[in-house]
Amino acid sequence: MAIATELHARRYEVDDALAANELFQRNGWTDGLPIVPPTPELVGAALEWLGLAPDEIVGIEPVRGIAITAEVVAINAVMAGCLPSFVPVVAAAIAAMCEEPYLLHGSSASTGGSAPLIIVNGPIRQEIGMHASHNALANGSRANATIGRAVRLLLINALGCRPGTLDQSTLGHPGKYTYCLAEDEEHSPWTPLAQERGIPAGTSAVTVLAAEAPRQIMNEWTEDPEELLETYAAEIRANMLHYSIWPGNYVIVIPKQHRDILAAAGWGKRAVREYLYRRARVRRGDWHAAGKSAIARRGDPAQEYAAFETPDDALIVAAGGPAGGFGAIIPPWLGNRGRAVTRAIGACVEC
Repeated sequence: MAIATELHARRYEVDDALAANELFQRNGWTDGLPIVPPTPELVGAALEWLGLAPDEIVGIEPVRGIAITAEVVAINAVMAGCLPSFVPVVAAAIAAMCEEPYLLHGSSASTGGSAPLIIVNGPIRQEIGMHASHNALANGSRANATIGRAVRLLLINALGCRPGTLDQSTLGHPGKYTYCLAEDEEHSPWTPLAQERGIPAGTSAVTVLAAEAPRQIMNEWTEDPEELLETYAAEIRANMLHYSIWPGNYVIVIPKQHRDILAAAGWGKRAVREYLYRRARVRRGDWHAAGKSAIARRGDPAQEYAAFETPDDALIVAAGGPAGGFGAIIPPWLGNRGRAVTRAIGACVEC
């Protein structure tokens, strides 16, 4: 393959895939799991699908000015197990994370232990076999699993985000292996997330957010939209008391059973956001019950804090299996210090 001769990465001769894995493990080039050896042929195939030369820059880490090239993206995508058709999604996610609002350096180095949550919209979801239904936030799809893992491997190998060095996470969470979700557009009455955020209909896109672990909720006892959404709001309030008070982009994952109830009552994403904006609030005095009296005493106990600066800060995503009243709240890493970024895949929306 002609493009393989243009690769710039150092090459290593090993006996077989097992030896390659041991080499990568010894050098700290993996996430602890086995990798697919990134041979020149596989990396070349990934680059051809991406349509970029090896030295073309996909993104530049803003704080340290580290350039992430297409070759580096392709190598890590191969290592993660991506097929060539997955690589444009990985590249778009990395480019979005390199935009200033995402705050890549801070979220990667923080003790808070966030992970890049990747939400995919548009035709590419079906083209590459992503799933958005059963087990939407867990195993079940090669594309979901390996795209998220490729981003983690890139953080390790391109930016040095290794635990105990740049990555200072106290605990982290399983999303630091892979954290990739597709929206269930085909079974939702609502406008897809990326389209709400300015991407034209029919265009594939990713939205990335430095996020904490998902907090699952359950309500199967009501068909009242406000009662249903109060369960989601209560979980956001709990996160504000137990983790972070700062407002930001919470992701609200709503499964089909809950979507059907809301849609039957005429509630769309806008109504959901506005309700959560009103209800997801706590007061300083509430910290007493969360074991944080030292903070509660520092000001007016009636002082109110909102989870969102505006209703649009709530990112509503339709996903999850067709049965079961289980939704999820995915909190931001540190409020609005790191913002969600949405970017088209393989297209320039501004052009």
